[in-house]
Amino acid sequence: MADFESAKAFLLQASDHSGLSVYEHLSTLITRLLDERPNNAADVVEQLSFQIKADKFAPEDSLKDQPETPDNVLTAKARSTLLKHETEIPEDEAEPEQVVPNLLDLARYFADADVGLGEQEMFRIFLALKQLAEQQPLKSVTFWGKIFGTEQDYIIAEAEYREGEEPQPEEEERPDEQPETPDEGEEDEENGVTPLPKSTYKPPPDLPTEEYGAGTNKKVYFVCNEPGQEWHLLPNVKPKHISVCRQIRKRFTGRLDAPVVAYPPFAGTEMELLRAQIARITAGTHVSPVGYFTFDEEEDDGDDEARDNFIVDEEFEGKSLAELLEADLSGWVHHAPYILPQGRSKWVNPNLKGEEDELDEEDEDEDEEEEEEIEPEAGPPLLTPLQNDDDVDGLPAWSTRLSSTAHPAYACVRVSSNRWPGAHAFAVDRKFANIYIGDGLKYQAEPFSPQLPPPAQVEYSGEDVAEAVDPTRQEEEEFEAQMAEEEEDDLDDEDEDEDD
Repeated sequence: MADFESAKAFLLQASDHSGLSVYEHLSTLITRLLDERPNNAADVVEQLSFQIKADKFAPEDSLKDQPETPDNVLTAKARSTLLKHETEIPEDEAEPEQVVPNLLDLARYFADADVGLGEQEMFRIFLALKQLAEQQPLKSVTFWGKIFGTEQDYIIAEAEYREGEEPQPEEEERPDEQPETPDEGEEDEENGVTPLPKSTYKPPPDLPTEEYGAGTNKKVYFVCNEPGQEWHLLPNVKPKHISVCRQIRKRFTGRLDAPVVAYPPFAGTEMELLRAQIARITAGTHVSPVGYFTFDEEEDDGDDEARDNFIVDEEFEGKSLAELLEADLSGWVHHAPYILPQGRSKWVNPNLKGEEDELDEEDEDEDEEEEEEIEPEAGPPLLTPLQNDDDVDGLPAWSTRLSSTAHPAYACVRVSSNRWPGAHAFAVDRKFANIYIGDGLKYQAEPFSPQLPPPAQVEYSGEDVAEAVDPTRQEEEEFEAQMAEEEEDDLDDEDEDEDD
């Protein structure tokens, strides 16, 4: 035993040059052999021993392992596609059609008013919009704005299709008809069990989605995370999405397929939530100088649909800076349709039923009570002045300012929404534009409190159900004593039977 301790102590002695002991080196070598189990282990012991020492004394590398393709390389590749355009001017047309407005000129006015994303990013977005116009049959496309996300940002383009190139309307999914099943109540009655009551609740029907070119779907929207990446077309907004969107408050992640976890439940992904928020922001913040748009006089003034569309007044000469800076905001109007509480711009009666529903109703009793008439919802018409907007927690709904007081002759007027922070518009002479740069959330003075779930339903209590009264403790003790006496009597009877 003493010889073993002496030998182990010798092997544990560290080298003065490397600080490594023979015992530690052999332990590492044997462990490596058992882990890797190479073929012909005796032939590679020397090489493995040398490799262990080399790894032990190799200088530490402070650089982190980089991915195969860094993010900045991917971004550079995406941006490089913006400079590859092969647009040829047709010989029969002296001037090409201007699908994309001069975004750089508009960005200069916004920059003077302290709004924008910077000259370089706006130039990249301008090239991305040109790329989108080449890929899609668009009549016009412009930069709507940018919404910041927790992981990525959304760059949003607002567009209109050429006549005849409109997207086909999506067929709304109808709930699948469940196959008829045998009545469980009848089976329970045959077995002598009281059947459970059946629920007569019917969820309210989904309101129809407005078609492209009208109301909340007057235009289409494309999004991407970075200029140069693929543009994604957002679906038409549905009334149910807008209704739920008004009751929740969610930050965007930047991923269109991300689930939306909220209460009330949102029936869709972040793509539908983004489209609903775009509709709400557009309806509340897209404004223009009064007089720039006008209704067509040739159409019948008594027709309600005539007031749903407007045209540009060619005789509009612009508003002076003083008129645009008026405190009562009489120089600005809304030119986006108002969204009613039901989530549409044009009201529809939710009690109106289709042909299939009408056929089903023919089989019902005629004595059934008629449903109460619903009062139609109404909102402000198009081109309503901003002075009619409600205040925001005691503050005006809009704020105006002059972009430069040093030389007003070259300045523009900026109007900013206090209800939707990040929404701005500028106007000067015959030029105006709207932009939104924010997180996509409405202003709220107090912390957001989610809606509470509904109260629990009252327990069913019908004529055929009688709830027993709980016994008192004294009654329980008497019952237990009685049961004990009966058990003793049964045991005594069994003993007597055995004796006989």
